[in-house]
Amino acid sequence: MTDLQVRKMRFAFADYDVPFVWNEENPAFSSMANAVSFLAIGFEKMIVNMIREAMPRITDRAIAEEADAFVRQEGQHSTAHRQHVNALIRRFSGLQETLNDVIAEFDRLTVHTSLDYRLAYTADLEATFTPVFKLMLDNDSSLFQPGDDRVASLFIWHFVEEVEHRSSALIIFDALVGSDTYRMRMAPSIFRHVMRVIRLACDGFNKHVPLEDRKIDALAMFATHRHKHKLRKWLRLPGVDNGPMLRAFDELPLGEQLVALVGVIRSQLPKHNPDHEKLPALADVWFERYDAGYDVSHWYTAGTRASRQAD
Repeated sequence: MTDLQVRKMRFAFADYDVPFVWNEENPAFSSMANAVSFLAIGFEKMIVNMIREAMPRITDRAIAEEADAFVRQEGQHSTAHRQHVNALIRRFSGLQETLNDVIAEFDRLTVHTSLDYRLAYTADLEATFTPVFKLMLDNDSSLFQPGDDRVASLFIWHFVEEVEHRSSALIIFDALVGSDTYRMRMAPSIFRHVMRVIRLACDGFNKHVPLEDRKIDALAMFATHRHKHKLRKWLRLPGVDNGPMLRAFDELPLGEQLVALVGVIRSQLPKHNPDHEKLPALADVWFERYDAGYDVSHWYTAGTRASRQAD
């Protein structure tokens, strides 16, 4: 019996405008997180179709229950990220084109790749989430707390649930495919696709969101783009300047970033077991507060809101 819990969350994105730079202290992280929202919608749509296709092949009841809970959690994430992205589209209508392009990338995977490949894709990508999201959640005071509480609360919820179901995708992959060799062999093409989708989203941000609203060149997260920009400036070549070349994690401790990088590499090795990963302390706090009835949809402001209502 799976111990995953499906939580339906809403973040009041329709109550008032959602800024593109929702954390003004870190516009690069704001942009990167926005790209994650776009990717999540397409990726999680692929997961839903993948599990629907995989279910007839799952003969173990426990694996079937794990797959069902996993896909229902992912469905809730997709719904919430659509609300976030729709709020951005209301302000910057051209981002609908970007969302369509991102979803189309994952739709092509569903149509043109095998179920085994998509299972490997999901297992490989999900395996990276715990070390990456631990880095972010361990630094929530700078990455999330200064920003729009609705957006911050969305990502904190999503990331702690990714930690909660950190083993699910590998459990399903091992039950149906069970080949570390295949998973590792597919990894290069999988992560090329992930980077292509994120780049597609960032290109769309540069195209459809004015610099005064995004504050940075959204492609600055890519080292190749930064190097080309430096070379162009050094050679004094003409070109479009899309804004400052800031990066999301520039202010985070280098040691913590290296630990996360090692964790990502380890996640792709044979016999990787996500249950052995070090977890973010914030995840336990989040689950305890949720179970106690705390308003986790306003993670940083729930106490203030409750006080105002009492007055």
